[in-house]
Amino acid sequence: MQSVDTAVTDLASATKKFFRRVLPIMLVMLVCNQLNRSNIGYAQDHLQADVGIGAAAYGFGAGLFFIAYAIFELPSNVMMERYGAKVWLTRIMVSWGIVSFLMAFVQNETMFYVLRFLLGAAEAGFFPAVIFYFARWVPAGQRGKATAIFIAGSSVAAALSGPIAGLLLSLHDVLGLRGWQWLFGFEGALSVVVGITVFFFLDAKIQDAKWLTAAEKSALTSAIGQEDAQHTKADGGKVNRWKMLLNPQILLLCGIYFSVQLSIYANTFWLPSIVKQIPGTTDLSVGFLSSIPWVCAVFAMYFAAKWQDKAKSKRPLLVAALLVAAVGTFAAAIASPVFALVFLAIAAMGFKSASPLFWTIPQSALHPLVLAPAIAIINSLGNLGGFVAPFGFGIIKEQTGSVVPGLFALAAASTLAAGLVYFLKERKGPGAGVAAERRDEVETSQKAQTRLAAAGSK
Repeated sequence: MQSVDTAVTDLASATKKFFRRVLPIMLVMLVCNQLNRSNIGYAQDHLQADVGIGAAAYGFGAGLFFIAYAIFELPSNVMMERYGAKVWLTRIMVSWGIVSFLMAFVQNETMFYVLRFLLGAAEAGFFPAVIFYFARWVPAGQRGKATAIFIAGSSVAAALSGPIAGLLLSLHDVLGLRGWQWLFGFEGALSVVVGITVFFFLDAKIQDAKWLTAAEKSALTSAIGQEDAQHTKADGGKVNRWKMLLNPQILLLCGIYFSVQLSIYANTFWLPSIVKQIPGTTDLSVGFLSSIPWVCAVFAMYFAAKWQDKAKSKRPLLVAALLVAAVGTFAAAIASPVFALVFLAIAAMGFKSASPLFWTIPQSALHPLVLAPAIAIINSLGNLGGFVAPFGFGIIKEQTGSVVPGLFALAAASTLAAGLVYFLKERKGPGAGVAAERRDEVETSQKAQTRLAAAGSK
């Protein structure tokens, strides 16, 4: 039988291997995901010129994605639990890649609406599946770090999407296709290829991982099992999933996440049009300039992740991030186009940092048996902000010729969300506070868990 020290070493080794092997795969998937979500923002003017899709129709179509996402999120997550992450994440990526590819052949508003709805249905379940996958593979002390790195990947993808979109849009009339057709076709095909590749590299269960030794599998399985047992014991061993999902705390989490998503997707779909107001810009320069806020967000998320490792409560950090988003958005609304870009970069540092800070709260506050469906509900209802933001901005722009009133509304929503954070409760039961402790405390907790598991096997 392995010694306690050996078990601790095996657990640490297994976790490091996950970060080196699996997390990069998740990040590549997320990059493809964000490219396919954001590409219509760069194609907006071209769709209007070539297909006749105006601002309101564009905003409605952009938002339809999230209606479908909300409808199919929970069923998709249930299917993921049934078929496993390996099969289901592959299905999600391949199907959204095919639909995105078909966007290259859109001919009218109706076809645009249908494909956007199908894209949301195809992608539904992706994010909660990844978060739940982390909960089944990563010990609690390292889960917040994994989530922060994963979500930071969305900012990297957003930063890359601008230059990539600019280059693809410049391929006018190459092989008889318009630049926007190259944009949708290339990024859709890329998702299909990556999705098929993921099937051969991702494992559904710890025991399926050939890149882990038998001892590492045992140590990791024991650590995750011990955490689940502690949560169950803290709740008296009885868990009613549906009753827990009616918890007002979950509805509060939905409201806060809704506000975060408002800011993220208002910028995702309308930032390029704001940047185009800067005199002398082209498709290529708009692509590169639009990447600036997302690059700034990457650095902000890095420092937010370091601060959250040292914080026993994530709430003050989340409040600070939301207020930064509010101030930056408000300032952008009253500034000139050049300075508006600067202030939107500040806002992006706030609302993008808020996302990983937010997701550490439900992971530590919710029971493991309700975590997957709860995350699906929070993500699907919160993502309705992705419908309200582009649709609302589209109506505002078509009626007023400006998106400034929309920016004021975003600033107000972020301020309100900051106030709601203080009504959140952070779970204080066994095994729930590990992610909020300092790194040395995390390691101590992991060692204690492994010793318990080792002692139980004697």
